[in-house]
Amino acid sequence: MRIIFMGTPDFSVPVLDALVRAEHEIAAVYCQPPRPAGRGKKDRPTPVHARALALGLDVRHPNSLKSPEEQASFAALYADIAVVVAYGLILPQPILDAPTHGCLNIHASLLPRWRGAAPIHRAIMAGDVQTGVCIMQMEAGLDTGPVLLREATDIGIEETTAQLHDRLSDMGAALIVEALAKLHSLTPDPQPDEGVTYAAKIDKAEARIDWSAPASEVDRKIRGLSPFPGAWTEVEGNRIKLLASRLAEGRGTPGEVLDDHLRVACGEGAVELLRLQRAGKGAQDRETFLRGWPMPAGTRLSSE
Repeated sequence: MRIIFMGTPDFSVPVLDALVRAEHEIAAVYCQPPRPAGRGKKDRPTPVHARALALGLDVRHPNSLKSPEEQASFAALYADIAVVVAYGLILPQPILDAPTHGCLNIHASLLPRWRGAAPIHRAIMAGDVQTGVCIMQMEAGLDTGPVLLREATDIGIEETTAQLHDRLSDMGAALIVEALAKLHSLTPDPQPDEGVTYAAKIDKAEARIDWSAPASEVDRKIRGLSPFPGAWTEVEGNRIKLLASRLAEGRGTPGEVLDDHLRVACGEGAVELLRLQRAGKGAQDRETFLRGWPMPAGTRLSSE
């Protein structure tokens, strides 16, 4: 099929690769424009942009798709279908209507649960035991279109957003190839009105750990916000990111380190911290971190 691919971050790259391996014709790749990044704040291409250039594909990165000129340029590609995954721009109706078979979106949740910007983070933070990927026929609403294919997967009890992100990306890549192969025989399944939830964009302000919360909530926040923006706490005025954890036995004053293995008391129960990061340093596993910064039993982690 002749496909317009629309995606921007790392999550989208395996999907582009899968479409190329399946020998679909990529008419053009749309992604977000390069942004300033790194210490020099030089414009850096997005992951999809970089991968598309490496594959020798036509790359386009308009700031908006609202102008008649951009919409005409898009339509002039005469695509059979557009595949959209974490693109980052709202698609106006003329864009949705331009390809012969419309636009398909790869969404990392089991719709209608977790429509919106951060479905992977929110699924872990909410304590969902299962998530998945949906191939959805796009329409004007926010992730409201009918679902063509879906695949579920269990969320591991110690799984972080980074780990689940990679699994769902690979699942989405395989599922879209299957959907395109079966496109003419798939029946769109309208989403029910019941069970709709919205995955609001992650706000850095929600990343600070409240040690008075139950251990299950603290653990989910740590794993759900790893690696970005990273849940954090303070020790003697120093900010530390917490990037991996698991539930543990124990009780004490909330925020109190209970032993030499970074078991920390919460409002109910305790968590064991497994991976941490000091300001200006790389992420470290617990043992390496403690060699550079011992935190014996009785150390207090601050929630204020």
